Amino acid sequence: MAKTVLIVEDEQNIAELLRMYLEKEGYTTAVASDGAQGVEQFRRVHPDLVLLDIMLPILDGWGVLQKIRQEAQTPVIMLTAKGETSDKVSGLKQGADDYITKPFEMKEVLARIEAVLRRASGDDKSKARRLTFDKLIIDLDSFELIVDGKRVETPPKEMELLYHLASSPNRVYTRNQLLDEVWGFDYFGDSRTVDVHVKRLREKLEGVSDQWSLKTVWGVGYKFEVV
Repeated sequence: MAKTVLIVEDEQNIAELLRMYLEKEGYTTAVASDGAQGVEQFRRVHPDLVLLDIMLPILDGWGVLQKIRQEAQTPVIMLTAKGETSDKVSGLKQGADDYITKPFEMKEVLARIEAVLRRASGDDKSKARRLTFDKLIIDLDSFELIVDGKRVETPPKEMELLYHLASSPNRVYTRNQLLDEVWGFDYFGDSRTVDVHVKRLREKLEGVSDQWSLKTVWGVGYKFEVV
């Protein structure tokens, strides 16, 4: 049965973009353009998850979250243009399950929705997409790269590429394989795209550990080598 996502967002173009992508992925959606409407829709629809903007007319996101938490433990992902840590901490303390800062990429939004729904259903351990190596954590559910204990800002496609390579340590992938498996069969770009992404990843990972490395296999492609 399709999961229902309630989108509470006053910017019509963002709400429509979220609705379109979610329905394409098989979700059922409901949309509210202000906080009061969001609470009303929540009570009427009983969604499986709420995407909740903070800056809303009539009743802001914090007020909506408070009313939701008075009635249910439905997963809530906060959306905001603000990137301050204090907002994130405040949201999580008030009962939000996750937090996404605008502008965002839809792949990240979809990944976070899936991760939060898995956690809510208690099925997180078996399907969690998180890899751990010495001084390195690659978490594709939260799109977080932790290098030597610090979070490193990494675009979604770089995250996907690194996760794909590290999922099969020491396996060599050709550039074309990576284009097919990470970018998809509908990608018509140049294979040098892979080289550019690997170069950027190397800048973030070089010299961090002697137990793993991102290696070039000359004339073939790339591998995530684990000693």
